[in-house]
Amino acid sequence: MKKKVLLILIILVAILSACTSNENATIVDVSVDEAKDLLDDEEVVVLDVRTIEEYSQGHIPNAQLLPLQELEARLSELNEDQKYLVVCRSGNRSAQASTILIQNGFQNIYNMTGGMNNWPYEVK
Repeated sequence: MKKKVLLILIILVAILSACTSNENATIVDVSVDEAKDLLDDEEVVVLDVRTIEEYSQGHIPNAQLLPLQELEARLSELNEDQKYLVVCRSGNRSAQASTILIQNGFQNIYNMTGGMNNWPYEVK
């Protein structure tokens, strides 16, 4: 009897793990130069997770503003299959946002390390 219960528990844990895993999901840390290459190749949508005030002071052209504090409540506005380049001021909030995205089923997330502090290219 104990063996059957143990076997059932093992199978149940395996099934639950398979249902909640996001095996294809990746967070790739990229430099500002690598981020620029992704943008030039039109491979990603830029997701800026700074505040409205920071965004208005300058942002990557065509970046979508979605402040970190609003991200989880607004996930339905995003496409899980889209590749996103996540940016912030220094790289801290973008790393947090990248983790949130992966935990919610997003597959291809690029985190720009160094953030806008290190962005030497055009801003709007």
